[in-house]
Amino acid sequence: MTDLVHLTPAGNARRVVRTGLAGRSPGWFGDRGVYCMPVLPSFTLTYQWVRELRRWKQSTLVGVQVRIPDDEPVTVGRYGQEPTRVSAAEAAATIRGLADPRGYEVFVPRPVAAAEVRRVRRVPQGIGWRYKPDAHGLRPCTCPACIQSGTPGAAQLRRRFPYENAPRTKPAIMADLRAATTSDDIEYALYELGMRRRGGAEELAFLADHPDPEVREALVRTLARYRGRAARELLERVQGAAPSRTGMRDRSS
Repeated sequence: MTDLVHLTPAGNARRVVRTGLAGRSPGWFGDRGVYCMPVLPSFTLTYQWVRELRRWKQSTLVGVQVRIPDDEPVTVGRYGQEPTRVSAAEAAATIRGLADPRGYEVFVPRPVAAAEVRRVRRVPQGIGWRYKPDAHGLRPCTCPACIQSGTPGAAQLRRRFPYENAPRTKPAIMADLRAATTSDDIEYALYELGMRRRGGAEELAFLADHPDPEVREALVRTLARYRGRAARELLERVQGAAPSRTGMRDRSS
């Protein structure tokens, strides 16, 4: 059995013990599940994500220790990079063997049952890194992907460190998406769309049967950020039309 730790707001603690982890976070391959870290010899590395996640979840976080079978299919990798599909035991061994495991994560592509939750514990709220490992002392990036609207102190940071390329509006992105003539242009527009408030997923239905598998994979990644029935149905349609290539590519509940 493999021991993993998931971080979640303290207000979820009782529900997690009662019903487990819902598995709502989007993964690289369009599935949904739970982000974790293996239990490492270093307490600091085990709970390294606390400070970063508190930027997005303005509440006290707790650690949920879970235990899943060693042969459970998961993915492992550094955030923002394509992960590798392995077993839970292999994922834990991979991270333990790294000289610097900061920024790595394990994704369990399913909910975690209450029976698999071992305990919930308090953790120090100042542990770990923010923005990225070794970011202290570097000029922060104030682009919309790194500092989203509503982030505490965002306006002050942008005054101090102006973002040179202002984000484009959604109508402008959608206009480029509909007018795109190459797969690269479509993929870039979908990437931009994933960083904005998106609205209804039905506006992307015209790409569901695109002949280029890389466009369909980019569409799956973008749809993973949408909510609602239309997004789920379109995601199922795209994934059912043509499976993603093996080896393609996302925190708390």
